Amino acid sequence: MMTTIKDRSRSVRREELALASLTDEQLLRTYRMQQDRAAFHELVHRYERDLYNYLRRYLGDGTLAEDAFQLTFLQVHLKCDQFEEGRKFKPWLYAIATHQAIDAQRRGKRHRMVSLDQGSHSKSDEDQWSLHELLVSGESLPGSHLEATERREQVQRIIEQLPESQQVVVNLVYYQGMKYREAAEVLRIPVGTVKSRLHSAILKFDEAWKRNDGSNHHE
Repeated sequence: MMTTIKDRSRSVRREELALASLTDEQLLRTYRMQQDRAAFHELVHRYERDLYNYLRRYLGDGTLAEDAFQLTFLQVHLKCDQFEEGRKFKPWLYAIATHQAIDAQRRGKRHRMVSLDQGSHSKSDEDQWSLHELLVSGESLPGSHLEATERREQVQRIIEQLPESQQVVVNLVYYQGMKYREAAEVLRIPVGTVKSRLHSAILKFDEAWKRNDGSNHHE
């Protein structure tokens, strides 16, 4: 009996559902053992938004972030045989992505220095959260969309003024929702160092926020 288009469509759908039910680690194992491209594509799909946003915040540039994202998954493909059983995929992935971001910064440093006077980088409103709201007061942002946008931009400017070691911890823990031990694995530092850097970042952010907020009230 000939296989109909509808039958093939159902078969593909069943495969997609089966892959969607697997853990990240099972997907990587499936790709490594069977060279199943669908398993690899499922991994990319799961992380394409969050990982890209992480890289964009780290690099401050959408094009650099896109390149780093592509190179990250190229490294996942090349290094999948090195993935250790019993390890979690997400910290391993973000460790690769962080190294790609560092390399991108080194490659693009000369170009960024040339464009420093061309204004700030563009930002997407929908995924720029207020760190002040998360860490300091818990108060909601003003009702005005314009005011909320200005506050988010102010938050981002303050974060960008933090030392890079503190920025990356803030990005991993608060924007990516990682646990301390996961962030520590990504950065290959002790959990205590993650906590101390985050604590220092909160203090510096709070000081800068109050200073900027106070100056805005006096305008």
